[in-house]
Amino acid sequence: MAKKVKDPGLGYSSSSNAQRIINADGSSNVVHANRRFGADDLYTFFIELPWWQFFTLILIGYSLLNVLFAFVYVFIGIEQITPSKGNFLDDLLNGFFFSAQTLTTVGYGGIAPKGIAANVIAAFEAMIGLLSFSFITGLLYGRFSKAKASIRFSENLILRDFKEGRALMFRLMNRRKTVMIEPEITVTLSLSEKKLNGEYKRQFYELKLERNKIMYLPTVWTVVHEIDEKSPLYKYSNKEISELDGVLYVLTQYHEESFGQKVYQITSYNFSSLEIDVKYTSSFYFDEAGNTVLDHSKLSEISKMN
Repeated sequence: MAKKVKDPGLGYSSSSNAQRIINADGSSNVVHANRRFGADDLYTFFIELPWWQFFTLILIGYSLLNVLFAFVYVFIGIEQITPSKGNFLDDLLNGFFFSAQTLTTVGYGGIAPKGIAANVIAAFEAMIGLLSFSFITGLLYGRFSKAKASIRFSENLILRDFKEGRALMFRLMNRRKTVMIEPEITVTLSLSEKKLNGEYKRQFYELKLERNKIMYLPTVWTVVHEIDEKSPLYKYSNKEISELDGVLYVLTQYHEESFGQKVYQITSYNFSSLEIDVKYTSSFYFDEAGNTVLDHSKLSEISKMN
């Protein structure tokens, strides 16, 4: 008899078109409504941004700040930093370049503030520049030093004959060259079922794995759930399993040598990615010198069962 587990934080309520709560890349699929965004959230916001978005925001913010101060210098009189060109656009450009020199504290010396107002504004801008670059430096350090797992999961989930019965499988490997020390994995099955009253409700089962923990992982780990009498999938045929409104939620943890601490990574599998009666092909081989060669491109490669 399959043993149900209490709600692992995903909620029992469901609907006919409910999306998975955890995406395949481990990100949350929950849309937050009426959530207040505070100053304390800024650090998390910038740390979690993709790199291209992070640098794009820095570039946009830097440009807008210089444009703002350029208008200020033109407004108080560009003559307080350099003789006017007699053209608004040229004066604005001079103000922009002077602002960039002040903000970054470069100070080439070609343009310098002469009036009281220009000196006060330049001093204020230099302070903003120092604070801004200190903030960006802290964010860069935080992004690089953040302990983060780098596990790659197979794109597919397979269902095949195994031993005297059947088994559900997927594979994982470390993207880095380091060895995953004491990796441990927990797999929770979420099944959305329609009740007699027409409502949908989720049921949760912690799947028993062939091995849920190993000493270390230098190559590939095939995670196996045998579908025996105690499995929640035992009563279904292969075709029925592929049609289930089910999601596998996977939590992996291990000691990462690069950071010297335990790291975590989550992912999920929809049953729509299920492949039946296939097997994974070997993703590593031995070269002429006897070294083990791990081919990352073959993690999700499958072949038909004999």
